Amino acid sequence: MKTSSLVGTLFLLLLILSCDNMNKPLVIGHRGAMGHETENTLASIQKAIDLGADMIEIDVFKIKSGETVVFHDKDVERLTDSVGKIEDYNFEDLQKLTLVGNHKIPTLQEVLNVIDKKVQLNIELKGSNTADRVNFIINYYIKEKGWPIDKFLISSFRWDELQAMRKLNNKVPIAILISGDPLEALDIANELGAVAINPYFEDLTLENVHEMKKAGFKIYPWTVNEPEEIEAVERLGVDGIITNFPERIN
Repeated sequence: MKTSSLVGTLFLLLLILSCDNMNKPLVIGHRGAMGHETENTLASIQKAIDLGADMIEIDVFKIKSGETVVFHDKDVERLTDSVGKIEDYNFEDLQKLTLVGNHKIPTLQEVLNVIDKKVQLNIELKGSNTADRVNFIINYYIKEKGWPIDKFLISSFRWDELQAMRKLNNKVPIAILISGDPLEALDIANELGAVAINPYFEDLTLENVHEMKKAGFKIYPWTVNEPEEIEAVERLGVDGIITNFPERIN
């Protein structure tokens, strides 16, 4: 092969690799790296960082005494040594609970301190009346700790909570969580000036991905764990992948 032809071939390969790298979806650790550590714990958050996540997704509730804590279920039975609704706990009693793996339920501030601006944080408003307190906390970290506002992404299936958040904060990035036809999220996404739609990955098609992208939204599907599923959503051209196993995407 002539030198000029070899150089041209190498240049083309480098260009292809460069384009592939540019189009690589964000790795979004689901509840940290819950495939490895107890979900929504500080250990899970740190594990996701260690595994190279670009963003970490967590869930928050506002409890009876007013604190914002990181937990997924309405009830504590599945993951703790106790019973009851998490929103009915005060902070002192919640600290007495032990999670699977001998962990404690963290506050949103504790998670933020572990992340320390190293990666983006997707805060899912899981419980009711969460928008006000979450907005207060993220504003503190923006103003006092120097966090860029685009390090935050606020998402929820509770679109009323996202509407409340937008009334409080007209700049924070918002993502619309939806199960079922993701195109049904377009109206609320436009209303709230959202940056992304987060659909269930099995609801995605080439057609609805095209429609969401044409409307200007990024697509972060959940929760994609198996290698063949990861490959399938990558082929659809999604912008990020929410997964229990960040290393499988990297």
